[in-house]
Amino acid sequence: MKGPNIEKKSGADRFAQFSAQASTWVGSRWAFLVAVLVILIWAITGPMFHYSDTWQLIINTGTTIVTFLMVFLIQNTQNRDAKAINLKLNELIHAVDKAHNQMIDIEKLSDVELDELSARYEKIRSAFEDRRKRELIEK
Repeated sequence: MKGPNIEKKSGADRFAQFSAQASTWVGSRWAFLVAVLVILIWAITGPMFHYSDTWQLIINTGTTIVTFLMVFLIQNTQNRDAKAINLKLNELIHAVDKAHNQMIDIEKLSDVELDELSARYEKIRSAFEDRRKRELIEK
């Protein structure tokens, strides 16, 4: 089976690629070290600025902006990862003969439907454990 046909990247594709790369970099130890360095520099400069309101506002504004932007990058990356995982699971369900094809795209069910499905599989799990305990007792 051939992979997806990638010819020309749209703006959405470029953003997805950017957000994946940015999330990878921001999640690295180097980004953490840069953040720690920024905080240390800010803390060291406190006495120079007499711990003024402006000095405090600089770190508050900077961290707020970074946090605001990171929410969107991380959410985009998580959405793409979840979609890819669901597609992989759908392929596995489709490929396994005994699997229930009704399980494909269950992420689109309502919370009530998911709770009912969860209860159904909890009963199956519980019955399996009961059967397993009986087998251990019989040995």
